[in-house]
Amino acid sequence: MIFSTLEHILTHISFSIVSIVITIHLITLLIDEIIKLNDSSEKGMIATFLCITVLLVTRWIYSGHFPLSNLYESLIFLSWSLSVIHIVPYFKKNKSHLSTITTSSVIFTQGFATSGLLTEIHQSAILVPALQSEWLIMHVSMMILGYAALLCGSLLSVALLVLTFRKKRNPFCKRNPLLKLNESFSFGEIQYINERNNILGNASFFSPNNYYRSQLIQQLDYWSYRVISLGFLFLTIGILSGAVWANEAWGSYWNWDPKETWAFITWIVFAVYLHTRTNRNLQVENSAIVASMGFLIIWICYFGVNLLGIGLHSYGSFTLTSN
Repeated sequence: MIFSTLEHILTHISFSIVSIVITIHLITLLIDEIIKLNDSSEKGMIATFLCITVLLVTRWIYSGHFPLSNLYESLIFLSWSLSVIHIVPYFKKNKSHLSTITTSSVIFTQGFATSGLLTEIHQSAILVPALQSEWLIMHVSMMILGYAALLCGSLLSVALLVLTFRKKRNPFCKRNPLLKLNESFSFGEIQYINERNNILGNASFFSPNNYYRSQLIQQLDYWSYRVISLGFLFLTIGILSGAVWANEAWGSYWNWDPKETWAFITWIVFAVYLHTRTNRNLQVENSAIVASMGFLIIWICYFGVNLLGIGLHSYGSFTLTSN
């Protein structure tokens, strides 16, 4: 009872904090950047990370197993993963464009996890025999970390496409408030931009607004490529460890279960992204389009398949509650 109450409190505290953080981010996008507000939002995300961490540890203690046995627990772990992606650049004193995206993603996942739709699976249950394995932590955690990184990288690619489209429609438009994000560059970003100047060499740099916009596009491409590469690595490890686990549990490395099939499709899509992104003969928009498609594929793989409630991974499904 005590653990359940503590879990309930921590869940709602983390959701409340991240709601305040996203509000601060929206304010800083609409008006000039306020250092104190930005610092408060970063500390808020750290507090959210700590709350979710304590929540996961608490659930692990009283359930007796790693909390990744159903959709509710995986959503909480997804929020934790997104929080990690958010705070790593902060501790490295490296300014990136992930903050708004990760904060929005955390509030979405936390909001859905705390909603009444998943009430029936909030309580931890005894693991089904197929999940009673040491591979649970390895496989599921790698998959969720991969989903988190790929979602963030895909959203950066979506932002890149939006800016590119607006640039082509109106190259003389007034400076967007988002462009203030490009004022600080790391050494790696500067080196990267110098290497890829030929890709955007046909831009009209006689306009300062176009110059700032082109820099921002290149930064978005820089970060999306690196975050997606990390997510692709996690996804690959997750699929391989899942295959080994499946052979132990079901006697076959691959069963073409709906979850497995869509995980493979996700892997293929982002493999295509990495191929197009590293091909210097193709423009950045081509790889960004592939990554944007991957954003939808990830949600189908992670969430959409659970709506079916069929296959070997049906323990991750849920039913919508009605009043």
